[in-house]
Amino acid sequence: MVKSELIARLAEQNPHLYQRDIERIVSTIFEEVSRALARGDRVELRGFGAYSVKRRAARQARNPRTGEAVHVAEKHVPFFKTGKELRQRLNGQIPPQS
Repeated sequence: MVKSELIARLAEQNPHLYQRDIERIVSTIFEEVSRALARGDRVELRGFGAYSVKRRAARQARNPRTGEAVHVAEKHVPFFKTGKELRQRLNGQIPPQS
């Protein structure tokens, strides 16, 4: 599912809301999650999962084409850990909701 499909699904389920308002809501949620991660905060959505930022230390790597040593700088990467309810739903322990 892409963002436009999410907005369309929410619009179907909430006919009393304007689509432009739903687009603004979805964009605001994504923007706030992004800002929180950029600050290094953890974002938890109960039943769904938690987003956090993990640090990858600087290291020496090899260029696969030449075999030359290459320095890879430290970086921060987003990490997602699924929540218990989502894992159960994916494994058929909780029936899917329509």
